[in-house]
Amino acid sequence: MTAYKTLVKWGKESIEIEMDPSQGVDGLKQTLQARTGVPKDRMKIMPKSKGLWKGVLKDTQDLTALNLTGISPPIQMLMMGSATLPVEPVKKTVFLEDLPPEEAAKMVEPSGLVNLGNTCYLNSVTQCLRVIPQLRDGLKSYTPSSSNGASQQGQMHALLLKSLLSTMDSLDKSPNAISPNNLVMSTKMSFPQMAQTGPGGAPMQQDAEEFYSSIMGVCAGEMRGDPSLKAAFGGEKPSGQHLDGADNVIDAVFGLKMEETLTCDELTTTTTDKDDAMDTDANALVEPAVVSYDLHRKLVCNIQGGSDASSQVNITHIGEGIQLSLTGKLEKYSDALGRNAQWTRSQKIARLPPCLVVQFGRFYWKATPDSQDHAGVKCKVMKPVGFQSVFDVYEFCNDKVRKVLKVARDKALAEEEDRVAKKLRGEDVEDDKKEDAKMEEDDEEAAALQAALAMSVEPEQAPVGPGLPHEFQGLYELFAVVTHKGRDADGGHYMGWVKADNTASNGSDKKREKIADSEEDNDDWFVFDDDEVSPCKTEDILKLKGGGDWHMSYLNFYRAKK
Repeated sequence: MTAYKTLVKWGKESIEIEMDPSQGVDGLKQTLQARTGVPKDRMKIMPKSKGLWKGVLKDTQDLTALNLTGISPPIQMLMMGSATLPVEPVKKTVFLEDLPPEEAAKMVEPSGLVNLGNTCYLNSVTQCLRVIPQLRDGLKSYTPSSSNGASQQGQMHALLLKSLLSTMDSLDKSPNAISPNNLVMSTKMSFPQMAQTGPGGAPMQQDAEEFYSSIMGVCAGEMRGDPSLKAAFGGEKPSGQHLDGADNVIDAVFGLKMEETLTCDELTTTTTDKDDAMDTDANALVEPAVVSYDLHRKLVCNIQGGSDASSQVNITHIGEGIQLSLTGKLEKYSDALGRNAQWTRSQKIARLPPCLVVQFGRFYWKATPDSQDHAGVKCKVMKPVGFQSVFDVYEFCNDKVRKVLKVARDKALAEEEDRVAKKLRGEDVEDDKKEDAKMEEDDEEAAALQAALAMSVEPEQAPVGPGLPHEFQGLYELFAVVTHKGRDADGGHYMGWVKADNTASNGSDKKREKIADSEEDNDDWFVFDDDEVSPCKTEDILKLKGGGDWHMSYLNFYRAKK
């Protein structure tokens, strides 16, 4: 028989139940006893909705004879009685050990990866790549092309990408550390240099950046075409203007289009400015600037020096190191002089990605001419280089990209100045926001009309990259770091540091323990030391700048800030 939604008022509590008339009065009282702890023989139930019985409900009352369908739901009753019995919980308590592995993994700290013999380089990079949704969605949609089956290299690359996705999925589903056997095996098959062993036969330590770049190269070659791009960007492929030459998932998500300008130092350089061109001496030799474009998948923070070996600039911050790597001197043939001349190289960003990777130039090759084998040695730069949790790329962009970013930056600055001015005048900014929201709810049509009018009046901004948030200001937030510890460039230990999701698995907000002065420094992170995972805070991440034997940043992963 049909069950009816019923609301029972008991003291200050309102209890919602489903009443089945076929179970009779005893069934109704049994349900209420389990929910309230009031014994059946001490209950007094009276009607509140019209059309029910009169007075106190008797045990002989036939509930099926009542015209319950004619009563507007919920059926309302009033119950009296004192609770003397234990009450069963509304939700049954489930212990973590009784949950399926997939559900248990959501309730505990993220899982780590077992070290299979100097595989910390692989473990740390995989943990950072794991939290990039565009990459994972692209991997899920990847299907090897028919031509891959004909070549051994194609088969190995397909196996590598399949193993990478399988490892990430296993980390999501397991509450315990997993062993990345297939990923390690496919990595060594695809990149034989990473299968090197030492004198005792033990696997040698590899470079985390080399592994990252190798993985990106394989993904870029395999994850091409509209299906992969659509999957990576939420089912809709970015326009050609946004992609600006990127034809695969990796170049669309991580790629930076770099504008390189070469100018001859020994001659006057021609310019597109007519006034400057008229001022140029007609008899002077001129050399046109050489402008070219290239695609990079990361920025480099140069620590040891500039792009030319003679540069000895002291680098203390990530911005200084990146600027140094984007400029330099080189020797190149000059058509005007008919000989080699000194040129200045300058690079600017012409297209921005959703995810930005910065490599710190911690390792370099030092020549050893006095040694017996003259082979040289790989060294590590230990000096500290600071960075923040938010990275501004505005100064590294070309004029075209800056012009677009400046519109959003000026708008945000004006809104902030207006908010500060209102506070100084004693106006309640929060009340204004609530009143504006209420007005929008009361008159949705007017709000929609106003938004449409604003869109028609405001000129459409030129695209600066695919998948970037609306009114992007050129700000990127740090969400993952790969660090290296140790003074030995061919040894040491790599670890991954990944920003945690500050929302609980059930969708409710978690109350975070505040140990820092600002909310930004109070964000939760996890440090992945192979199979051992520990929590930390943003302030711990900002200490990974180097300068001693502690962990120091090697690869920083940033995402576009909304």
